[in-house]
Amino acid sequence: MKKNLFLLLSIALLFPIVSVQAAEKDSTEIVKKGWSFGALPSVGYNTDLGFQYGALAEFFHYGDGDIFPQYKHLMYVEANYTTKRSGLFRVFYDSEYLIPKVRVTLDVSYIPEAMADFLGFNGYSSVYNPQWGETEDDAYLSRAFYKMKKDFFRATADFQGNVTGNLYWNAGAGLFYYYADEVNIDFLNKNKAEDKKLPQTQDQPTLFNYYSPGALGWGLIKPNELNGGTHPFVRAGLTYDSRNQLNNPSRGIWADAFLTYFGAFGEQKEYNHVTLNVSFRHYIPLWKDKMIFAYRLGYQSALWGQTPYYMKNYMATLFTKRANYEMLGGANSLRGIVRNRVTGDGYAYANVELRLKLVSFQIARQAFYIGINPLFDIGYITKPVKLNRSEFELRALTAASGVRYEDFFSDKDGVHMSAGAGLKIAMNENFIVSVDFAKALNKQDGKTGLYIMLGYMF
Repeated sequence: MKKNLFLLLSIALLFPIVSVQAAEKDSTEIVKKGWSFGALPSVGYNTDLGFQYGALAEFFHYGDGDIFPQYKHLMYVEANYTTKRSGLFRVFYDSEYLIPKVRVTLDVSYIPEAMADFLGFNGYSSVYNPQWGETEDDAYLSRAFYKMKKDFFRATADFQGNVTGNLYWNAGAGLFYYYADEVNIDFLNKNKAEDKKLPQTQDQPTLFNYYSPGALGWGLIKPNELNGGTHPFVRAGLTYDSRNQLNNPSRGIWADAFLTYFGAFGEQKEYNHVTLNVSFRHYIPLWKDKMIFAYRLGYQSALWGQTPYYMKNYMATLFTKRANYEMLGGANSLRGIVRNRVTGDGYAYANVELRLKLVSFQIARQAFYIGINPLFDIGYITKPVKLNRSEFELRALTAASGVRYEDFFSDKDGVHMSAGAGLKIAMNENFIVSVDFAKALNKQDGKTGLYIMLGYMF
């Protein structure tokens, strides 16, 4: 069981914040000038991934404060790693002032995952048996059963300029590199007591082993996509943005629509593909900026070409604020639902929040507020993955593997829903520590999720 020591209780560590200047407008409002930054440690422990160590920091430059709480430059850096080779190394930059009249967003990230989630395709059509991964359950098979190894490198550059009024053009380019494989059981078992070791895959295959080609597998993953690949991309679209501020706006609309072309080479040339993304975010003030009703509607679908299995969960975005954009399920899409639970070639989703600011105060000339946000998330696969095996073939293959077809496959998917609440602690409107907790409303989607990160989800 994960023991997260990310020290929500030590959020006091974000208080040693440096600010070059601050000018008070009145007794309750502070206008920031110059540079300001917030920092947090990243410490944790996981039975299989080992100890995590690292830190993150977010730097804001407000200039002379004339546009506060908007910033002129944002730089975000994070580095954390575990003793079992999972982690995150990231640099992010955002500014409308680097190039006059053009918003520039840059991101370089490397995300190695020794135990990434893999739960099959098409949501409920792939049966989820959480007890197989729970050591205290009599039905336990392996903590790695619904896991795989996946390393992801991303470099993106996005640009936005004004067309007229609140309408903007967008263009971007970048590169994705994935390395995928089965979980490295031998490495994860190093220095572990015998009763804590994971079973070898020849004794207990994982779901990834079953989906792979080869003696153990059913061939639902093709050989030319099995171990990942390199995919440069270009994208273009339009954005409508009438928000009154970038982080936790109290009013306005943020909507975009864009196309992304992903390239592929050599043996992977069949994985050239185009995706369409459409999203709509609306922020409605119910009581000044103290009570805000916010919701997001989104849609993503492959329009042309085939998507390799390891990219089906990636949510394309014009603004790469978060490190990981895998969906549906998890911190960035359906909170409380197991990450990557809802995997398809097209999906729609919605997130609803009631954002309440409970109290505002000042410490060391920094402006803080504490808020809560009841939440509800829902998602649905609109374009299922077309399996390259018929039901008849899968029944024969599962039988040959010594397992029951009904334990792995079902007739149809459905709607995936979760509900919960979040806690927000914000400094100077932009540095926001977020803690969200949500519960899946169907046991097939998992149990609960707790997410500690920076910023609102949308």
